[in-house]
Amino acid sequence: MKKLLFLASLVLTAGFAQAQDAAKAKALLDDVYNKVKGYDNIYVDFKFALDNAEAGIKQETRGDVTLSGEKYLFNYLGSQQLFDGSKVYTIVPENEEVTIEDQSTEEDAITPSKMLTFYKEGHNYSWDILQNVQGRKIQYVKLTPIDSNSEIKSRLLGIDVNTKHIYKLIETGNNGTKTTITVNSFKTDQPVSETLFTFDNKKYTDAGYYIIKN
Repeated sequence: MKKLLFLASLVLTAGFAQAQDAAKAKALLDDVYNKVKGYDNIYVDFKFALDNAEAGIKQETRGDVTLSGEKYLFNYLGSQQLFDGSKVYTIVPENEEVTIEDQSTEEDAITPSKMLTFYKEGHNYSWDILQNVQGRKIQYVKLTPIDSNSEIKSRLLGIDVNTKHIYKLIETGNNGTKTTITVNSFKTDQPVSETLFTFDNKKYTDAGYYIIKN
């Protein structure tokens, strides 16, 4: 009987500790979300790394994105993507073409407009490791998709404890692919042009670009 009571006590203690960790992780993520939502616009310069040892894939590149509400201007791999709040415009200078389509509705997809807020829904949270990165305290929170059919196994979100800004995202897929986004520069409330998130159709048709509407 004493052994059963001891085991029950251990289970309850472990469950309580997990609940505390989850609550602490959610509170930190809420702080990050509220901080992000308080800015008029955000500019992020980042490093992107893709690694799948089994498939022999290892890639590194960089990109940058300017965000204002749901709107964004995203530069990546020599292409530019613009979301004006209604349509997504993907501009590929190398091919001299522009693709116009609706924004992705896939739940697992981290689009540029969700880059800093994707964690708000659809995940279970747990407290993870604390790292010291060049004098900055980076606290990691582990996010596990609630959807059991998700292609994502887990996500680790590294948060600067002092600024409450996201520093790193490490995403692990069920296929073994690991995607890492590291923020090099995070600027807020920068002066931006009124037309930054407006697609200039005439500019590209005059330049001879092929316009594809999906």
